[in-house]
Amino acid sequence: MKPSDWLLALAFLPLVSFAAQPDICSAKPKDLPLEPRCIYRGPEGPEGPTQEPEPIPESTNPRVWELSKANGRFALSLYRQLALSKTPEENIFMSPISVSTAFAMTKLGACEQTLQQIMEVFEFDTIKGKTSDQVHFFFAKLNCRLYRKKDETTELISANRLFGEKSLMFNETYQNISETVYGAKLLPLNFKEKPEQARVTINNWISNKTENRIQDTLPPGVLDSTAILVLVNTIYFKGQWKNKFDKDNNFADDFHVSETRSCSVNMMYQEAKFRYRYFPDDQVQLLEMPYRGDDITMVMVLPSRDSTLAQVEESLDLRKLSGWLDQMKETSVSVHVPRFRVEDSFSLKEKLQKMGLTDLFNPETASLPGMMEDGSDGLFISDAFHKAFLEVNEEGSEAAAATVVVAIGRSFPTNREVFRANRPFLLLIREVSINTLLFIGRVADPCDQ
Repeated sequence: MKPSDWLLALAFLPLVSFAAQPDICSAKPKDLPLEPRCIYRGPEGPEGPTQEPEPIPESTNPRVWELSKANGRFALSLYRQLALSKTPEENIFMSPISVSTAFAMTKLGACEQTLQQIMEVFEFDTIKGKTSDQVHFFFAKLNCRLYRKKDETTELISANRLFGEKSLMFNETYQNISETVYGAKLLPLNFKEKPEQARVTINNWISNKTENRIQDTLPPGVLDSTAILVLVNTIYFKGQWKNKFDKDNNFADDFHVSETRSCSVNMMYQEAKFRYRYFPDDQVQLLEMPYRGDDITMVMVLPSRDSTLAQVEESLDLRKLSGWLDQMKETSVSVHVPRFRVEDSFSLKEKLQKMGLTDLFNPETASLPGMMEDGSDGLFISDAFHKAFLEVNEEGSEAAAATVVVAIGRSFPTNREVFRANRPFLLLIREVSINTLLFIGRVADPCDQ
C-alpha cells in the first residue's frame, strides 16, 4: 500500500492567463529542452481514426492541429459519459480544454502505465511522433494561439498555478516545465498543519481568476493534512455578439423541456445572416453565431421536432461534427434563442475511469515519481472535480468553469430559415481557425432563470 498522500488538480474555465516565458510563442523545440522524468512513445504503425488526410489550417503547426483535434475527440467522449450519468432534462456544461490542461500538467510527473493511460484517454497519443514530452511543447503553442488577443471586447484568458506542501521538496525539472509551458508557478502552502486555510486560499485564487464566477470549488473537508500538491488551471471567456440582440424584440415563449413539461422563457429574436445548415438525414439544424473579432463562435445544434437531443448525442463524434461545420453556409436566418444561464459541477473520477484512466486514481498502481525531488512514488489522484458556468444574453456570453482533481409563435418572412431553440439543444464555444472546443454543453432546462 502506498502512502495516503494525494494530489489535487484544478482546471478553471472562464479565465485564462498564459504566464509563460516571453519567447514561448516563438520558441522552437530545441529552444525548450523539455525532459520530464519519464517519456512515453506510442507503438509504431498507421494512425488510428483518421483515414483521409485533412487539410491543415493556414499558418498552423501540424502537431498543434493534431492536438486541437485530440482535444475535440476527448471532449465528445467525456460529454457522452456525462450525458449517460444525467437525465435528459438536466443541463451540462464544461470546458474540455481546461480538463485536458490540468491532466497534461499531471502527466509531467507520470510514469509507466499511468503515463500511458493519460496519453490514451486524452488522445495525446494521436499526435504524430507520440512522445509524451513533445505534447507539452505543442500545448504551449496551442495556448499561444488560443489566448492571443482576439478583439478589445473579447476576453479569453487562462491562468495556471501549483500549490505545494511547504515542507516538501518538489522536483525542479517538474516545476521548471510547469512554469515554462503552462505558466504554473509553485506557491508553498501549509497543508499539513492548516489544510482549511490552504483550501480557502486556493478557492480565493480561483474566484479571483474567474471574475468571482466560480466560488467554493474545493468543498470543506476535501483537503486534509495528507495533501501534497494542488494543480490549478483557470479559463475565463466573455464575448460580445457580432450581431447583438435588440432587447425590444424579446418575447415570452414556451420552452419544451420534455414531452410532459414546458416553461416560459425570455426568448431573444433577430433576423440576420449567419452560418447555418439543416441536415435532414441527421435531423438537426446548426447555427453558428460569431462573437466580435470572428475568432470565437457559439455553435448550436438543435434536433428536429421529431427527434431528440439524446439521439444526436449518442452518435455524435468529431468526424460528424467537423463534417457539419464544413457544410454550413451564410444564410438569412430568423433566430430565436432563450436568455439562459447554466451552472454545472461534477466529479470527473468515475467518468475518466470508465474511459480508461484507472491507475492514476488507485493508490496501489499510480505512478507519479516525477513530481517529488526524491523520486518517491507515493502520490495518487484521490478525485477530480469540474465546475462550470455560462450566461447568454442580448450582449453576448460569459463563461466559466473549474476542474478539480483531488489526489489523494410569430410569423416570419418565407425567405428566411427559422432557428427556434425552444427545446433542448447542444452548444459549443470554439476557436474557429483550428476548431478548438473551449466549452461544450447542453441547454435542456433554462427555466427559473
